[in-house]
Amino acid sequence: MADCMEIRRATFPDDIRFHAPGLKRYSTSEYGGHDAAEFVSISVTGTRCALSCEHCKMKVLEGMTDLTGHDGTLYDLCARLAERGARGVLVSGGSDKRGRVPLLEHVPDMIRVRNELGLVIRAHVGVPDEATCAGLGEVGLDGAMVDVIGHEDTLREVYHLDATPDAFDDVLERLDRHGVPTVPHIILGLHFGQMLGEQRALEIVAQHPPKLLVLVVLMPLTGTAMRDVEPPPLEEIGPFFEAARRALPETPIMLGCARPLGAMKVEIDRLAIDAGLNGIAYPADGIVAYAESRGLDPVFNNACCGVSW
Repeated sequence: MADCMEIRRATFPDDIRFHAPGLKRYSTSEYGGHDAAEFVSISVTGTRCALSCEHCKMKVLEGMTDLTGHDGTLYDLCARLAERGARGVLVSGGSDKRGRVPLLEHVPDMIRVRNELGLVIRAHVGVPDEATCAGLGEVGLDGAMVDVIGHEDTLREVYHLDATPDAFDDVLERLDRHGVPTVPHIILGLHFGQMLGEQRALEIVAQHPPKLLVLVVLMPLTGTAMRDVEPPPLEEIGPFFEAARRALPETPIMLGCARPLGAMKVEIDRLAIDAGLNGIAYPADGIVAYAESRGLDPVFNNACCGVSW
């Protein structure tokens, strides 16, 4: 992995970003300043999602603030959150049968949130159509987060989506064309713990260099069909981290929120640092010290990967 650290040091400063968005309360012996009110995740559909993906089954949506359970518009909710100290929001939600998160109707509110409240906005966009990409281009998003899936079997069997990986090539092209900064995510082990389409996903991302790339690892969730699935082994995770660093030498790459817990989380976080990744969300205890031992200076931020105030 030495060459990956050399790639990192040739392009980026010697800092490492540790992120803790407001999806959950977070504290370790090294990170005690978490303020979950600073960055709030909002679902515009509540816990509804037409896809009901095998790895999620809407469990991720349950941890978000439910717009449908609040009086008023998205702007009204954001205004209340700003009064409580919010500096940014993630606008997310479940998808329709075509993989689209219904964001277009909320574009006018997001424009007001940016212009009048000054909040940073990230958005989970699913597989947005042309009209949605055009609308998002008017918002001034900090980034559009897209899960890039690299194998048709995974799209069909996990996402229940009638599409091919080429759909994500099209999505990234549309977002680029409308001036929307992209934050693609690649989920390692998404196909029931197997590494199947990750390399193809990385190739698609590399054709549309993003604002940053986020890598996550399958996290088996209770209440889903993958609750007992074994995530990919460390021997496959580490080399993929390295491959991503080499494929995108000038792009910030982050280890995102989702990954297995316990001792495996510690090892995954160490692999991310050794592979020259630029940051980690919810770092395991001891990882800040490990980063410092590799000559990196920690910077902490209560927001999604790559967001800065």
